[in-house]
Amino acid sequence: MASQLRFDGRVVLVTGAGGGLGRAYALAFGERGASVVDSVEAGEKIVKTALDAFGRIDVVVNNAGILRDRSFGRLSDEDWDIIHRVHLRGSFLVTRAAWDHMKKQKFGRIIMTSSASGIYGNFGQANYSAAKLGLLGLSNTLAIEGKKNNIHCNTIAPQAGSRLTQTVFPEDVVEALKPDYVAPLVLWLCHESCEENGSLFEVGAGWIGKLRWERTLGALVRQRNQPMTPEAVKANWKKICDFGSVSNPQTIQESTGGIIGLVSKMDSNGGVSTNHTSHAASTATSGFVGAIGQKLPSFSSTYTELEAIMYALGVGASIKEPKDMKFIYEGSSDFSCLPTFGVITAQKSMLGELAQIPGLSLDFAKVLHGEQYLELYKPLPRTGKLKCEGVVADILDKGSGVVILLDVYSYSGNELLCYNQFSLFLVGSGGFGGKRTSDKMKVAVAVPNRPPDAILTDTTSLNQAALYRLSGDWNPLHIDPNFSSLAGFDKPILHGLCTFGFSARHVLQQFADHDVSRFKAIKARFAKPVYPGQTLQTEMWKEGNRIHFQTKIQETGDIVISNAYVDLVPTSDMLAKTPSKGGELQSTLVFEEIGRRLKDIGHQVVKTVNAVFEWHITEGGNTAATWTIDLKNGSGEVYQGPARGSADTTLTLSDEHFMEVVQGKLDPQKAFFSGKLKAKGNIMVSQKLQKILKDYAKL
Repeated sequence: MASQLRFDGRVVLVTGAGGGLGRAYALAFGERGASVVDSVEAGEKIVKTALDAFGRIDVVVNNAGILRDRSFGRLSDEDWDIIHRVHLRGSFLVTRAAWDHMKKQKFGRIIMTSSASGIYGNFGQANYSAAKLGLLGLSNTLAIEGKKNNIHCNTIAPQAGSRLTQTVFPEDVVEALKPDYVAPLVLWLCHESCEENGSLFEVGAGWIGKLRWERTLGALVRQRNQPMTPEAVKANWKKICDFGSVSNPQTIQESTGGIIGLVSKMDSNGGVSTNHTSHAASTATSGFVGAIGQKLPSFSSTYTELEAIMYALGVGASIKEPKDMKFIYEGSSDFSCLPTFGVITAQKSMLGELAQIPGLSLDFAKVLHGEQYLELYKPLPRTGKLKCEGVVADILDKGSGVVILLDVYSYSGNELLCYNQFSLFLVGSGGFGGKRTSDKMKVAVAVPNRPPDAILTDTTSLNQAALYRLSGDWNPLHIDPNFSSLAGFDKPILHGLCTFGFSARHVLQQFADHDVSRFKAIKARFAKPVYPGQTLQTEMWKEGNRIHFQTKIQETGDIVISNAYVDLVPTSDMLAKTPSKGGELQSTLVFEEIGRRLKDIGHQVVKTVNAVFEWHITEGGNTAATWTIDLKNGSGEVYQGPARGSADTTLTLSDEHFMEVVQGKLDPQKAFFSGKLKAKGNIMVSQKLQKILKDYAKL
């Protein structure tokens, strides 16, 4: 059973606690250890009473209220004023009196009480509904202003029997809607462990539901340099009101950003047709689904020592650390590219080519970089000309937005050098009925629940974003105060991938002695923004060859990169213990031989199998190699690295067990049930592999 939510040491103020809801709240808080100050009436003096008695104020529940029901034509000034004075102004006065005290103690929980009448309207309650919806607007703004000081404000719209509703509901309904069925929600929202903020809930009779705003994709009914007319509005009315495709804006920035984006598009294109807007609305679902598996136009990415050095400086490499010289001085005998420079060669696809996918309409003002994965198959050369190929691996519907998984493969000649997976979040584009999860996503992993093994810090420069953007990310969000203000930030923020580079450099310094050949892969989730000038603190945990890490802002304690890890290649003495000859995996010879045999019999095998298999070969519990056997496309292909599109089946087993399967010493089904072989995806089709391995891969 979960531990009881307690309020020991907390001081709770409940207004309107003479009976009904308020009394139920006061009793419930008191039973769980809180010191409760209640008032039959509203009033800011009650805050002073709490402070004089207990020295602090932690929770304010604005509950006091009255009814003056009149149809609108019969509503007097007094009826209007008293409702607003008690409900809206009363909540304002009490909350304002507690606000500064909550800010100083860096904690506060506030509840505003709205009503279904405020949300939906109700005959005879124009005064009451106006005040109640006003409380929601007040709560939403307080949630924004209080967030940085750990002050959370939420709104409830309760259905409960009380002295206010006795004139509205019959007695048996009032009895069924007990206040006791509302109090548990209020207690949870006010607990220190609850992170909910700025939300609205309807609650009653043991049921709780969360509400949110929803709007249609709408229609742009004017063209550049043309007047907007009511006739154009009429002509587009059906499109304006079509809830077939919707967005769910959660902030004023999201609300205005989409409109600003349309205006910018109209200005750049010389006009936007209303038919195009309608088409986008009606095909949003098919556009997202149809984009899955689409390949981006391939492009080349050329770099010299100059670009590698510019990147290193952009992510904090410095002459203050002598071993950093190998990253910032081309004359160093061991000059190297930082491993995370691999994201720079691939990011062009994220910034531009993705928008060219048919049916995938992107407003970059609403695109957030959610997560990043990078895997290197060998260290990056000091100079290079890479060919990059991108594919939309999957698209996920998260309700409030859409997640696009973009895989980018970078080749030096025919050799796969590195692989990136960009996880992009499109705010407000969700709700099209797509899937919520994908086995193609490289999963972020929580850090261990113990103190970190090592901590490194770096103070970013005020010019850090200005320097980092020279590596190719020209988003004005990171340099232009006017643009960052539109996005809801006080000033330009640091690139997430810049923080990513700082963190990876810390791991390389602490656990690999700056040896880039030891770097294998990195995964990170971007949690919060960083402002140039703040200090980055990377906390690291070593578990075998995986280094878990999270990155904080030292000045605030905010986690900015979470659920992250770096996988390192084992040291040379660890490699010496592996059974394969010359340090080479035995399975490599098998895959290469299968590739050679496919040149002769590929067409026949493709017709028989029609599937793509991705193999993860492990050594010592860590992935040592990734291979793909494509028996679906063309005449078949075997290549090192993850599948370039989507794999039908993913198989994981050790190099030793792989050889035993190939040689017939280990039955694949027994290997699967014993845990030696792990399989994901279409497991049944993998049975077709057994004959191939036996017939074509004997050495």
